[in-house]
Amino acid sequence: MRFHRRGSAAAAALAFCLGAVTACGGGSSDGGGEGAKPPTTGANAQDGTTTAGQGAPPDDGGGGGLRGKVIVLDPGHNGGNAKNPAAINKQVDIGNGRKECDTTGTSTNAGYTEHAFTWDVSNRLARLLRDQGAKVVMTRKNDTGVGPCITERAAIGNRAKADAAVSVHGDGASASGRGFHVIMPVAVKGHNTAMVPDAQRLGRALRDSYRAGTGIQYSNYIGENALDPRSDLGGLNLSTVPKVFIECGNMRNPGDAAKMSTAAFRQRIAVALANGLDAYFKKS
Repeated sequence: MRFHRRGSAAAAALAFCLGAVTACGGGSSDGGGEGAKPPTTGANAQDGTTTAGQGAPPDDGGGGGLRGKVIVLDPGHNGGNAKNPAAINKQVDIGNGRKECDTTGTSTNAGYTEHAFTWDVSNRLARLLRDQGAKVVMTRKNDTGVGPCITERAAIGNRAKADAAVSVHGDGASASGRGFHVIMPVAVKGHNTAMVPDAQRLGRALRDSYRAGTGIQYSNYIGENALDPRSDLGGLNLSTVPKVFIECGNMRNPGDAAKMSTAAFRQRIAVALANGLDAYFKKS
């Protein structure tokens, strides 16, 4: 997106050291159609691992960084957006201007769509968080619908009085760009000002854990040290709870796309994000 492991000891080993809205990337045609989708259930043909429930959950030390927390997960885009341009192109108020209700997202060159990627990662992350006692609220119920609008995505977190909210995305930049970055909110008077300091701490915690857990480098094309403050995203401008976006990699870069297209790596992403949330709450 761009505008401008619960299991056995063997599964835990996969986690390495994890315990210690134009369309993303530009044109609205990006991410349109069904595209090729890697398997999300069963065995992964490339690495022999199953796709569900793998990896080591965060170690809450019995006290619980995550236990009892309300966490909103916002999987970017939706599978029905491309076929409903009138709905997603309608203009909505984002606090300091107007923007499209939602966008289609991007895809890899092989056709793996961003909306499918964000849905898969968010569900993996939700399972990990719930296993550690968190209450998880999702902004959409499936990957076949339309929207919701960016205004509603923010409102869902606000109504839930979330302790943290994370919008999951994949970028669609030039193929030469690689790496991940976290989009941080900028204060918009009358809307999100009170939550910005906590959101900045959340963003740094996720940035550090994501780098350590996935090995993906900081973005080499946007942001500074993988942090990118922005004031043009309704999902951040209208949020009254600490919220950030994470661009998990550049889906147009062959190296990033290869990782993001495998179930085993998406599980690593989920574990890294769960650990980042755990670290944020433990320092709160």
